[in-house]
Order: sequence, then C-alpha cells, then structure tokens
Amino acid sequence: MEEVIFLVEESDEGGLTAKALGFSIYTEAETLEELRNAVKDAVHCHFDDDKKRLIRLHIVKEEVIAA
Repeated sequence: MEEVIFLVEESDEGGLTAKALGFSIYTEAETLEELRNAVKDAVHCHFDDDKKRLIRLHIVKEEVIAA
C-alpha cells in the first residue's frame, strides 16, 4: 500500500496546514478533525483513482520559551 506523509504545522494566521512530502498536495483547516477530512479529500483529488493509500500525519508543534 502506498503511503503519503504530510507535515502538519500550526499556521501563523490560526488553524493548521498540511503539506505532502514528495507530492504537490497542500491543504489547511481550522481544527485537526477538519484537517483529517481535508487531507483525505486532497489525496483523492490528486491521484483521481480508486487505489487505497495510507495517509500519515506528522504533526509538528513549535513552542518558544523566553528565559
């Protein structure tokens, strides 16, 4: 089964962005649940076939702490 890996980050404007590694697929959403659905839709639209794919979300949370 082919795997599509997405790098998920918090957006500066709020919400989340997801960019596929190795494919030209990008999407965004306000919540993680909405992003999961948006990623599924984006993968189906990009490949336009009935082949099943495993989607992996690599979620990165950046935190800055002043010391």
